[in-house]
Amino acid sequence: MPGDPVIDDRDLARLLGAYRRVAVVGLSVRPERASHGVARYLIREGYTVIPVNPNYPEVLGLRSYPSLLDVPGPVEIVDVFRRPDAVPEVVDQAIARGAKVLWLQEGVIHEPAARRAAAHGMTVVMDRCILREHLRLIRALRS
Repeated sequence: MPGDPVIDDRDLARLLGAYRRVAVVGLSVRPERASHGVARYLIREGYTVIPVNPNYPEVLGLRSYPSLLDVPGPVEIVDVFRRPDAVPEVVDQAIARGAKVLWLQEGVIHEPAARRAAAHGMTVVMDRCILREHLRLIRALRS
């Protein structure tokens, strides 16, 4: 739910099922980086991944965009692999793009920016790994 600081498994499963277009902000070309592994996993799971990183023209064989504002088409989930001090700018861009979900990866915590995103109707998931949550929910469904 927008603005709810505690998202239960049902809400997580719903949003991961409903939204399939993920802009990965800070996606690295380096295979050893978490962003790279997470993006590869999301692609394998059928998500449309849009790399957002001004340092690379292409990541994982996909065109990379300098910012969320440059991404063509809708942006549903904004998955952030940036330092916390970069989050406010990402949130401004996510708001401008009408993103549905702001997902701040493990270790990426910025309470004021998260509140701002929630105030603009985004569901916010903070300090959690989208890959781990997806795997955990899949295992729960199979049990």
